[in-house]
Amino acid sequence: MTIEYLLAIFLLCATVIGVCGTRLAAVVDALADRAGFGEALTGAVLLGAVTSLSGSVLSVTAALEGQADLALSNAYGGIAVQTVFLTVADLSYRRVNLEHAAASAENILQGALLICLLAILLSASYSPDITVLGVHPATLILLAGYGYGIHLTYRARRAPMWRPKLTSETREDIPEEQNEGMNLSRLLVSFLILALILGVTGWLLQRVAGALVERTGVSALIVGMLFTSLATSLPELVTTVAAVRRGAVTLAFSGIIGGNAYDTLFAAFADIAYRPGSIYHAGDGLLLFWLAIAVLMTAVLIMGMLVREKRGIANIGFESSLVLLIYIASVIILVLERG
Repeated sequence: MTIEYLLAIFLLCATVIGVCGTRLAAVVDALADRAGFGEALTGAVLLGAVTSLSGSVLSVTAALEGQADLALSNAYGGIAVQTVFLTVADLSYRRVNLEHAAASAENILQGALLICLLAILLSASYSPDITVLGVHPATLILLAGYGYGIHLTYRARRAPMWRPKLTSETREDIPEEQNEGMNLSRLLVSFLILALILGVTGWLLQRVAGALVERTGVSALIVGMLFTSLATSLPELVTTVAAVRRGAVTLAFSGIIGGNAYDTLFAAFADIAYRPGSIYHAGDGLLLFWLAIAVLMTAVLIMGMLVREKRGIANIGFESSLVLLIYIASVIILVLERG
C-alpha cells in the first residue's frame, strides 16, 4: 500500500470513530438515568471503557506483534490528549468554568484514582524485570487497583461523606424524566453495536499505524504518542463536547477522567499480550516522562475542581489553560528528543 492510501484509511477510521462517539454520548447519558447508576460512575466505567475500546484493541494488537513502544505510547499519549479535550469542552460550555459546574466527590475520587494508577505504572518501570507466566506483577496490582477504585466511586455516590458547595452554576446529577422511560434493552443493544464498531476500527488503525512506521521510518513513539493516540481518542472528544452541549457536565468530565483511568489498563492488557517479557521494561525511556506529565495534568484538574474558579480567560479556569500549555510543551520536548 502507498503512504497516501494508508493515510486515507487512517482518516476514514478517525471519521468513523468520531461519528460513533457522537451517538454514544446520547446513549450513555440515557443509560445513566435509566439504570440509576448516575453520570459519574456510568461515565467512568461505560463511557470511559467503550470510547477507549479502539485504543485498547490497538495497544493489545501492537503488543502481540512485539511493538512495545507503539502499544505504550498509544496508551500514555491517549491519557495526555484526552485531558486536553477537557479544555475544548470547557470552551464549548459558555455558562461557567466546567470544573466549577462538574465538581463532585465522584469526579475528584476518579482523579485521585488515576494518579494512583499512573504511579503504579511509573513504579513498574523501575521495579525488577521479573514476570510470572510472562506477566509483570504490576499488571495484577493495576487491575486490582482499578477495580477497587471503581468500588470506592460507587460508595461515594451511594453514601457520600461530603459534597461540594452548591452554587447557582453547579450542575447536579439529576436523572431526566424522558430518559427514565426509555427501553433499557434497546439502549444496551445500541451501546454494544457502537462498542463493536469502535473495537474493529481500533484493530484496523493498528494495522495502518504499523505500516506507516515501516514505510516512513518515523519513530513508533512519535506515531503512537501523536497520531494513533489522537485518532483513537476522538470518541472522548466527540462524546465530551456532545455531553456538555446536552448539559450532562458530570458525564462529560467523568468520561475523560474515568476514561483515562481505564486507559492505564491498556498497559496491563498489553503486558499480558506481550510475550517476550515485561512490556514496562521494553518501552522507550521517554514514555516515563509522559507518565509524569499525565500525573501533573491530572493533579491540576483536581486543583481546579477544589478551587472551583467560575470564570477565567475566555471563560475557562486556570486549570484548563495550564493543562493545554503543559501538553504543548510536552509535544515540543517529544519532537526535539525523538523527531
